[in-house]
Amino acid sequence: MTMAEKTATGGGWPGIALVWAIALAGVVVVVSLAFAGGAAWLGDRGALGIYAALGVVLALAVIATLVVQLATRRPVGFVGRVAASIAGAVVVVAIAAAVVAPVAVR
Repeated sequence: MTMAEKTATGGGWPGIALVWAIALAGVVVVVSLAFAGGAAWLGDRGALGIYAALGVVLALAVIATLVVQLATRRPVGFVGRVAASIAGAVVVVAIAAAVVAPVAVR
């Protein structure tokens, strides 16, 4: 394994973890507002307003992924790092969607 391969795969985890933390922070805000009755703050009093807010969290995670990974200025392994970042954010948002399901369908 060359030095470039080692740094390409080993150095991407802090950026990936940062995106997962951003997604987790957004999910915590949306879930806490959902259970606290903050439907008016989320902008939609319908059953799908909570899911729209989770969609915004996922969109922000995707944008953060691109910003973080482009800021590394390392083309080697870019697609893998972006895929890992977005996949982790999707898992976090999917778990939150399952958690808020009882509140969303009331």
